[in-house]
Amino acid sequence: MTKYKEVSAEIISIGDELLYGQITDTNSQWISQELDKIGVRVIHRSTIGYSRESILASFEASEKRADIILMTGGLGPTNDDLTKPLLAEYFGCGIELVPEALEAVRTFFEKRGRELTDLNRMQAHLPTKCIYVPNELGTAPGMWFEENGKKWMSMPGVPHEMKNLMLQHVIPKIKSQFTLPNIYHKVIKTVGIGESWLADLIKDWEKNLPSHIKLAYLPSLGQVKLRLTAFGEDLFSLKNDVEIEIEKVKPIIEKYIYGYNTETLEEAVGALLKQKGQKVALAESCTGGYISHLVTSIAGSSDYFQGSMIPYHNHFKNRLLGVENKILETYGAVSEPTDIKMAENIRKQINADFGLASSGIAGPGGGWAEKPVGTVWIACAFEGKTVTKKLQLTQDRMLNIQLTAVAVLNLLRICILGKTE
Repeated sequence: MTKYKEVSAEIISIGDELLYGQITDTNSQWISQELDKIGVRVIHRSTIGYSRESILASFEASEKRADIILMTGGLGPTNDDLTKPLLAEYFGCGIELVPEALEAVRTFFEKRGRELTDLNRMQAHLPTKCIYVPNELGTAPGMWFEENGKKWMSMPGVPHEMKNLMLQHVIPKIKSQFTLPNIYHKVIKTVGIGESWLADLIKDWEKNLPSHIKLAYLPSLGQVKLRLTAFGEDLFSLKNDVEIEIEKVKPIIEKYIYGYNTETLEEAVGALLKQKGQKVALAESCTGGYISHLVTSIAGSSDYFQGSMIPYHNHFKNRLLGVENKILETYGAVSEPTDIKMAENIRKQINADFGLASSGIAGPGGGWAEKPVGTVWIACAFEGKTVTKKLQLTQDRMLNIQLTAVAVLNLLRICILGKTE
């Protein structure tokens, strides 16, 4: 029998500037992460402009959905900042001067050698039903409400002010008023398989997951993350339960798993090379050095990265990499024979264990019927063998470059592990 009740939260970001795209809402993401750490589940996030009807409708909907409603923005002293008066209207109360809040605003301006204006003084007028929460880093106080069993907190939208209020006041209040569960996440990172194929492979395992463990599919460029989330009282038991489930699914999808949690594909490949004392070299055409950038973004990559070449023009594929003109004329730059030669020759020239190559039509122009935009060949050469793969990607240039990079790094991973069959 569990002693906790799942606690839900909703985040409302208020401000026209957010809707216009003039400011990126980083507050909601940060708040979600902090609530997750203490076992509060964020079930909804919304962004509302400075509209009385929209804000009040959002308040009403949030109260029905969540136990905790956290708001940011709309607390300035000007007429377009509507959060404070609309909270007073929603809770059916007036607005009065709070002496403690006035003293805090006065002190804030005095320390900065500035005069306290009548407009700034209005910051200290708060809804009578709220609990004043001091904002040590700004002039707009936080406002905590408790109504119908729900907890509400209104905070300024300035990120450093909001974060201080959350950490110093909101999180402690939530912990004191709710019995919270532990939440434990672990992410399995896969590459080389699409979401639907992956789901089909693990459907029986997913169906038999314990009720306190939830699975989420998080697809990204050429990869799919499987996030396991466990809810319960004892953190050690949750970690153990998740590890048991991972051990069950690993035999089914092991060849697609490259890492866990925050590990990137380039980190995983680098770790494999380092572990085996092997080195890699790159010949990039359509990716223009992007793969080399990913590899060298990892600290310590000099232990295994020999170097790269970007023979973008056919002349340099021939002159610098030794791809015969006959191959280029017969098969073209974007072809399996060309990529084989690029991979094999870069490996030899730079004295590496693995040689990687990429060539393709990134777009948006340059394609034709036989080789449309998005046609890419990749290759990995190592002692006694060269493995190639043809990709048919998208019409988007940058997306094609990124997807090719993932495919090349995954091909290298497979070759290092000896799983090319």
